[in-house]
Amino acid sequence: MTTLLVRHDEAEQLGSTPDTMTLLADVSHTGGHLSANRASLGRGRDGATPHFHTSSAEMFFLLDGELEVLNGTEVVTVRTGDMLFVPPHNHHAFGATSRSGADVLIVFTPGVERFEYFRMIDRIRRGEASPAEILATQDRFDNHFVDSEVWRSARAA
Repeated sequence: MTTLLVRHDEAEQLGSTPDTMTLLADVSHTGGHLSANRASLGRGRDGATPHFHTSSAEMFFLLDGELEVLNGTEVVTVRTGDMLFVPPHNHHAFGATSRSGADVLIVFTPGVERFEYFRMIDRIRRGEASPAEILATQDRFDNHFVDSEVWRSARAA
């Protein structure tokens, strides 16, 4: 395995302002060690719905703004410069707060295939794919969706 350098202007961008996803490193680029992406969300915009991973931990490092994160059975606010570590099997979700947008670096370790997952979400957002497609890929992408009354209540407030 060799060193990986991803130049900002060469990274694949999904979505459009204010909600964009920058694909930085997938398992095929890192020998399975990690996967990384950068998510930018407009004020009050949702990121991921409640879910969990069986094999990977997920780290959120907030580059700018504020992010609400479902962390098990509570919702925490992560602010600029904060880092949140979510272990495997822990239910989580995230979205920008109503006060601020959010710019967040997200790292999975060990790495899981994420690029094709994010491309699928982008196709769904553009109306080019059905949401049912993502449900059929939960095992492939180790992204298992769950319901969370705590998250629904927090995001409705």
